[in-house]
Amino acid sequence: MKRQLAAYAGTMIVMVGLDLLWLGVVAKPLYQQGVGHLMADKPHVPVAMLFYALFGLGLMVFAVLPAGPAPAWGKTVGMAALFGFFCYATYDLTNLATLKQWPLGLTLIDMAWGTCVSAAAAAGGKALMDWAAPA
Repeated sequence: MKRQLAAYAGTMIVMVGLDLLWLGVVAKPLYQQGVGHLMADKPHVPVAMLFYALFGLGLMVFAVLPAGPAPAWGKTVGMAALFGFFCYATYDLTNLATLKQWPLGLTLIDMAWGTCVSAAAAAGGKALMDWAAPA
């Protein structure tokens, strides 16, 4: 259980930290320009917390824990990147298919971000898991 809790903590720290930086600073102008007319004045924090809790759990279930003990870094990062790609592609491509004026460029950037942040978050989870409870 110690390994799983450490993995979840590491995954969440990296995911939330990077995503807050991305959404709040780096990509904020892109989102405002592309879909600003759809954005809420303030995020719905409980819903955001639910997303992060579930997404982090998904990364653990599908990427961090199945990779097993060290070294297995390639498998962890690769599976997490695929998980992020498919999750973000589902969201972005659905929006592109169903919403008026949803920008293609934003779709591609967001899918790339989902792939990268998922790989980084899973790496953080694996690092903390391996540090907290070496195999």
